[in-house]
Amino acid sequence: MAPRRTKATCEVKRPPLQVYRRKESGTIYLGDALDLFRNEISPGTVDLIVTSPPFGLVRKKDYGNVDAHKYLEWFRPFGEAFKKALKPKGSLVIDIGGAWIPGQPTRSLYHYELLVMLCREVGFHLAQDFFWWSPSKLPTPAEWVTVRRIRVKDAVNCIWWLSPTPWPKASNRRVLLPYSDSMKHLLKNGYKAQRRPSGHDISAKFSTDNGAAIPPNLIALPNTESNSFYLRYCKEHEIKPHPARFPVELPQYFIRMLTDPGDLVVDPFAGSCASGEAADRLDRRWVCCELVESYLRGALGRFEDARDCHQKHLFKSCPARRQDGDEMSYKLHHPSAGWTHQHEFGPLPADGGEARPPTGRSNGR
Repeated sequence: MAPRRTKATCEVKRPPLQVYRRKESGTIYLGDALDLFRNEISPGTVDLIVTSPPFGLVRKKDYGNVDAHKYLEWFRPFGEAFKKALKPKGSLVIDIGGAWIPGQPTRSLYHYELLVMLCREVGFHLAQDFFWWSPSKLPTPAEWVTVRRIRVKDAVNCIWWLSPTPWPKASNRRVLLPYSDSMKHLLKNGYKAQRRPSGHDISAKFSTDNGAAIPPNLIALPNTESNSFYLRYCKEHEIKPHPARFPVELPQYFIRMLTDPGDLVVDPFAGSCASGEAADRLDRRWVCCELVESYLRGALGRFEDARDCHQKHLFKSCPARRQDGDEMSYKLHHPSAGWTHQHEFGPLPADGGEARPPTGRSNGR
C-alpha cells in the first residue's frame, strides 16, 4: 500500500527509512530522502545527484507533488542536504517542469525561484542550464493551446546543472553527437575562415574533422516508452507504472558527462529508479530512494533486465535499445517553415483569448 498523503499539501507521509533491495552495484531505499542523507550518506562522498523531484504543480498528482507557492520552503532542506553530501567537484542535476497559474495562460516562476534560492541561499553555482525537448509531447495545456489557440504547446523541461564549485569535473567528449549533413559538407568541401556578422572569428580550425560534434544544451529525447522491459515487467506483475518517469537516456547523459566508472550516483526522488538503471549500465555505484513502495516494486524489473544484459555479454548494446518506431534524431523546423499570409485566419482576438470559443470550435485552424 502506498503511503498516505495529507490533504493540505498532498505530500507523502514519511515511512521509516529502510533498505528495500541491495544490488551488486547499488541500493534501493524506501523512505524519505532527508533521512537517507542524514543517516546513510556521509558528507562529501557523492559524485553526482541526478533527479527529477515532484514538480510544483497546481493539479495534484499520484506521486505527491507540492503546491508551487510552497515549493521553495519544501525543497530548501533537500538542497542543503545535497550540498553537504556532494564531493567538492561533484554535481547536482535537477530535471524540473514548469507550471501554469490556475485559470490564466501565464506561467509560474517557481522553478526559476528554486534555482535562485539554491544558488544565492544554499551556495550552489549554476554550471549550465539545459533544456529537455520532448518531440512527442502532446499539445498541452489544451485550454490555451488547442481550444483558445493563444499559446503554443509546452514541450520543454528545464534542467539545472549545479555544483558546489565553479569547476565541477566534466567532459563533453563523453556526449558527442554525429556531425550534421551541413557540417559533413563543410568538412568535405572546405571552409573560408572569416569573421561572422555577429563578431565571432571563425578560424580555419573550424573545418578540422574531430570525428563528432559538441552537443548544444538542448536535449532532444522523446518520452514514448511503450514496450520496454520495465513496462512489460509491470504488466506481468500487475504493477502500476510510475506516471511521471523520465527516459533512462536522460540521466545517462549526465552520468556519462559528469562521472567516472566507480563513482557514486544518487537519486533522492527515484520513482521507478531510471537513474539507478542508467548508473548500472555505466558501471557506476548508485543509490535510489523513493517514498512510494509500489513504484519500487516496478523498479526491480529494471535491474533484472540489466543482469540479463551482463549475462549475455550484450551490455554494450543495452544502453542504445530503442522501441519500434523510435528515431535516433529529431527534426526541428525553422520557425517560418509553415508560415502563410498573416491575415488568413482573421485578426487576433481583441480580448487576448479571454472569452472561450463556443464548444466544438477553436480559434484558428
